[in-house]
Amino acid sequence: MGQPAGLSSAALQIFNHHLYELSKGLRPLAMMTMTADAAGAVIARLAAAGIAHHVHEACPDRVNVVFGCQPAVMAVRRFMAGPLCQLSAEHDFMLGVLLGYDRERQCVRYLARAENTAAAAEPMVLADAATSVVMH
Repeated sequence: MGQPAGLSSAALQIFNHHLYELSKGLRPLAMMTMTADAAGAVIARLAAAGIAHHVHEACPDRVNVVFGCQPAVMAVRRFMAGPLCQLSAEHDFMLGVLLGYDRERQCVRYLARAENTAAAAEPMVLADAATSVVMH
């Protein structure tokens, strides 16, 4: 059996490993970042196997292909709109858990990101002896 066009041997091994983990229920979702060319071969194989998937533009020359159980893919499709680095702390947490990342580390990451977001949103109070000013 030949290798799909645009997909390196290493990427094909990773893709097959993700499919294996999904089939065994080890994770509900997998994600691969690749060129649009390579994504075409992956998407064709996912479609032929009836595996739910979503394609998200990562940058002008790369896409994220998210695939797995339909409810997980549908959830990700709702919140994965812009760059991954701009996900809210909650959406970042959800994505990490769905991808099978260590849950404790995801909790620590979430708490740090949520704290940074809260600190950035808190009003800054400038005060002197006569007046106080709140800046948003």
